[in-house]
Amino acid sequence: MGSLQVYVRLDQPNAALEFYEKASEKHPGDVSLILGIARIHDALNDVGQAVQFYKKVLHFDSSNVEAIACLASHHFYTDQPEIALRFYRRLLQMGVNNAELWNNLGLCCFYASQYDMTLNCFERALAMSNDDNMADIWYNIGQIAIGIGDLGLAYQSFKIAVSVDSQHAESFNNLGVLELRKGNVDQARSNFQTAARVAAHMFEPFFNGALLAFKLGDFQESFELANKALTAFPEHSDSLELIRQLKAHFTML
Repeated sequence: MGSLQVYVRLDQPNAALEFYEKASEKHPGDVSLILGIARIHDALNDVGQAVQFYKKVLHFDSSNVEAIACLASHHFYTDQPEIALRFYRRLLQMGVNNAELWNNLGLCCFYASQYDMTLNCFERALAMSNDDNMADIWYNIGQIAIGIGDLGLAYQSFKIAVSVDSQHAESFNNLGVLELRKGNVDQARSNFQTAARVAAHMFEPFFNGALLAFKLGDFQESFELANKALTAFPEHSDSLELIRQLKAHFTML
């Protein structure tokens, strides 16, 4: 497998795929080879192919944790929480028991409208959490609190998330939105700026900051931030519309 590792490290996925496929032809039931193909398709964002190979893994090894977890995640993010829930419960029955699994179960229960189980899952997730995953769990609790309209719980959850992880951009961004709802403009702007600084790949804090600047009449700052949002997400329709409005405003000056 030495040459395969070289292909992967040299960022030559097609060569690695070819290597795996040739090896898989000689050893058609070798789960490690099929998993390797699935991972590379995953890394290339070829979700359809990745899913097919993860399913193939389960054909040969019905208790493969990685394949089950990846298929569960796929179904969750394609708006099929009920199916994802079945996969995650299967992992639980197999003896997998960690914070990430309970966190994912909690999210699936919520989006599958099994609200009575949601809180219990997140309580278990927090009980097993550590500094590496606690902020993400509190962030998800905050998202669910927004979903049920409990903005007080959402605010506290995001506050805890950033106290655990001072680089948790998603929580800073959401805190900015909630501060804005309270009328705390300076605090909202500060949170958007922090989120943008620690996660320049996210478009949301740039767009939210641009929208706030626009409403405050700071059109130049709004224009700059909206362009940064489009750098992160070129097809973002709201940013494109904001840029259109700003250009119209500038031509009138």
